[in-house]
Amino acid sequence: MARSFSRRTFVKAAATLPLAAPRFLSARGASDKLNIAIIGSGGRGKSNLAGVASENIVALCDVSKKAIDEAAVKYPKAHQYTDFRKLFDQRAKEFDAVVVSTCEHTHAFATLAALQLGKHVYCEKPLTHNIWEARVIREAAAKTKLATQMGTQIHAENNYRRVVELIQTGAIGGVSEVHVWVSRAWGRQSPQDAKKNKDILAITEIPTESVAPPADLDWDLWLGPAPARPFNPVYVPGPKWYRFWAFGNGTMSDLGSHWNDLPFWALNLKAPRTVEASGPPPHDDIAPASMQCTYEFPAREKMPPVKMTWYQGANKPALWTEKTIPQWDSAVLFVGDKGRMLLSDYFKHVLLPEKDFEGFKRPEPFIAKSLGHYAEWIHACKTGSPTTCNFDYAGWLTESNHLGNVAYRAGKKLEWDPAAMKAMNCPEADAFIHREYRKGWKFA
Repeated sequence: MARSFSRRTFVKAAATLPLAAPRFLSARGASDKLNIAIIGSGGRGKSNLAGVASENIVALCDVSKKAIDEAAVKYPKAHQYTDFRKLFDQRAKEFDAVVVSTCEHTHAFATLAALQLGKHVYCEKPLTHNIWEARVIREAAAKTKLATQMGTQIHAENNYRRVVELIQTGAIGGVSEVHVWVSRAWGRQSPQDAKKNKDILAITEIPTESVAPPADLDWDLWLGPAPARPFNPVYVPGPKWYRFWAFGNGTMSDLGSHWNDLPFWALNLKAPRTVEASGPPPHDDIAPASMQCTYEFPAREKMPPVKMTWYQGANKPALWTEKTIPQWDSAVLFVGDKGRMLLSDYFKHVLLPEKDFEGFKRPEPFIAKSLGHYAEWIHACKTGSPTTCNFDYAGWLTESNHLGNVAYRAGKKLEWDPAAMKAMNCPEADAFIHREYRKGWKFA
């Protein structure tokens, strides 16, 4: 059970952030290279490292010595660490920016520490492990002039931009419903279901037996702020860990960062008024393979209230099961009073019914082509220009995604007060909004 928390606790955690411009902006020009520290160089870290390879990589940090050794082949002069806290303590003056690619349960710790040191931050999605951490990070970043970006790479693609333009110029009228579904069904399930759902892990209960961790892995550091437990190969390598509430939040926080991103952007969403979820009975330790949740957002400026429903795994919207729309495995469907818009993946979208949009003249593009998700962040670090998945935007998205899991785990429709960071009708939801940290780990 997480301890109760107050606004005073939150404000204290978000305080003492640098307000001056980062040293890089005042000392060097936009053509100079950033000095970057990599926190998490294996798994997703490999891709993120490749994304910023144009800059100077001055430090490599990972709880796996094997991951560091592999990255060091290309960056032999980079300092090597297994504990990012020691990296920050000993080398902070040697880098301008940080790329965080750890597991979800340590994202906030590395990110907040970097912000407090005046470092630009790129953090893999989801931004944090829970709602309270997302709020701390979002408001902490707002006090700085630092460049921040969450790793939602699809946000940089032209397909998303064209859909946002169509929605915001009223191509399908006022949008009152959004349906978001993904085919991934990874989570608590039998071996038979795991095979059917192409899951790399079949698990129904957490293991109790102790297994010796790999010689190259510092298991205690991998656990970080999470409660101590014996090592078991069901947790590593990634993405196995994200099925467990102690380390991740299942498909919702992972793919929700990508797919719910589009309606958030197109419809200017922030905090919902209510959230309700359904699925198999919640498990104390393991996220569900299939579930769904419905958010109700209030009106925004000229946009009407909207109901957004998330479906994962076996759950699909009625329009899909009735086969009245294309049978795309994962997609976003906007329902407006003049038509529908369906998007699937990085490249494809369609206005529906197609016959009603024959000869439709699309708006002139007004969202500029991205430099690239990593390049956009690097450019922002050097020039102070904005990023599109900065921690203000990403913080609201992350809070909303986590709220879906909170509603699912609490088993009740939540009446959400974003200012109080509380489900006003469900005090038992507090346990899932904030968490206790293991001794030796302090988030502030």
